[in-house]
Amino acid sequence: MQISGAIPVLRMFSEEKAREFYVDFLGFSVDWEHRFEADLPLYMQIRRRDLVIHLTGHHGDATPGSTIFVPMQEIEPFCQALNAKGYGFSRPGIVEQGWGKVMEIADPSGNRIRFCELSQD
Repeated sequence: MQISGAIPVLRMFSEEKAREFYVDFLGFSVDWEHRFEADLPLYMQIRRRDLVIHLTGHHGDATPGSTIFVPMQEIEPFCQALNAKGYGFSRPGIVEQGWGKVMEIADPSGNRIRFCELSQD
């Protein structure tokens, strides 16, 4: 048996704000989009390197206010690059923990992405 990494599903309330946050600010690309009908909610897959997330406008798919934990390396240059963009709704910072560094950013729907770089000790 082979099990792959999980793909988090996050609720979005505004397609426009979700694209602005995930694509323009965080640097994700859109892999694909799906709607059952033109006037129904969007379900889409976004990606930044190995991180894949599903965003959904369907009310039963996900709970707003969820948190995902994203292990990564080079968190400091990533934080600096994000802040250099001057995004009006977030100025992320890094918090030092005993086990590593954390940069938590809330999306426009209240979900939190917790980028974490583990200590090499």
